Amino acid sequence: MAAIEVENLHKLFRIPHEKRNTVFESLTGVLRPPQYETFQALNGINFDVDEGEALGIIGENGSGKSTLLKIMANILRPTKGRVKVNRRITPFLELGVGFQPNFTASENVRTYATIMGVSKREIEDKLDDVLEFAGLEKFRDAKLKNFSSGMQVRLAFSTAIQTDPEILLMDEVLAVGDMEFQQKCLDVLNQYRNEGVTIVFVSHDLGAVRRFCDRTLLLNKGVQVALGNTGDVIDRYVYGGNELQTPEAHENEQVKAEEEAAPKNRWGDKQVEIANVEFYDKFGNPGSRFNSFDPVTIRIFYQAHKKILGPVFGIALYSEKGDNLYGTNTDLKNLTIDSIEGSGYIDLVIDRLTIFTGRFFLTVAIHSHDHKPYDWHDKLYSFDVMPTTRDAGLFEIPCSWKL
Repeated sequence: MAAIEVENLHKLFRIPHEKRNTVFESLTGVLRPPQYETFQALNGINFDVDEGEALGIIGENGSGKSTLLKIMANILRPTKGRVKVNRRITPFLELGVGFQPNFTASENVRTYATIMGVSKREIEDKLDDVLEFAGLEKFRDAKLKNFSSGMQVRLAFSTAIQTDPEILLMDEVLAVGDMEFQQKCLDVLNQYRNEGVTIVFVSHDLGAVRRFCDRTLLLNKGVQVALGNTGDVIDRYVYGGNELQTPEAHENEQVKAEEEAAPKNRWGDKQVEIANVEFYDKFGNPGSRFNSFDPVTIRIFYQAHKKILGPVFGIALYSEKGDNLYGTNTDLKNLTIDSIEGSGYIDLVIDRLTIFTGRFFLTVAIHSHDHKPYDWHDKLYSFDVMPTTRDAGLFEIPCSWKL
């Protein structure tokens, strides 16, 4: 028996074009019916969640993930279709809703736990545990208005987990707090999984989705794009960017890419020109978004207007802030190129992309052995890396713990 059944789910929002704030505006507005714009947040969603299963939901901002969770939690009503829930739901959606800034931490725990359905006796028995889990024992009598936003969310999460859920709806809650607290959240999630709790997990943290979810649902602009094995769906999300776009969006992106690739930072005598640079993913498809730790190939297309002896091809990688992260060339890698003439290409094969996440800029150059530039494209190319690990920092250092 499925714990959750979602059938042909639609959600349409009506957005008014004008706002009526005064009585006069409301009275005069009777003669002018309000104008609305419609927004299709969800369009024909169908899936089941089995008992004890962990289902991930991923997609770009605005794809309908949070709207779907709110309908499942009975916070929003669908425009069409139905959601059938066969077990008790505990939603971790907007943590801290109902907190009072002039109440102390202890008073807010009692109030919030009551809203979550915890009895007064249970609250008193667990109050110390809640404050300890949140790391706020010293602040039990401090007013909430003096807390940072991170402290408030930690307190809310610590209170919310005191329930005894059968179905858990989670919306980005693993992003709260520092690394130590995030690990505590992960431990709680592992505990729930081991106890057979059904979990629906919305997150942009693809590493966490890959680790904890049996299956994953991919949404794009309210449409169900894929549902299946988590690894396959994440690959579809990361590497199938063009498939997820409308033709208009794809055309706009191409125009933008062409504008960004304009030769603003380019120099050299152009005896050899860099005609194009493309990135290829592990499936051999061109793209600009990759999972961390996946293989990537950088292909440099060139056009030599005459025979060039001993050219050197090189790249340099920069962070979004402009920090130089890495550089290499064919000379440093002991690849001797006798000569080139006419058109062709050369590949830089990256066996394993060991950077974690972010946008990175690439400089590509062709020069002579004495460093005379033929064609130098300075930071004219970029690609994005999606995280698949919970390690911190920018790049991986191969290491292991031993006791």
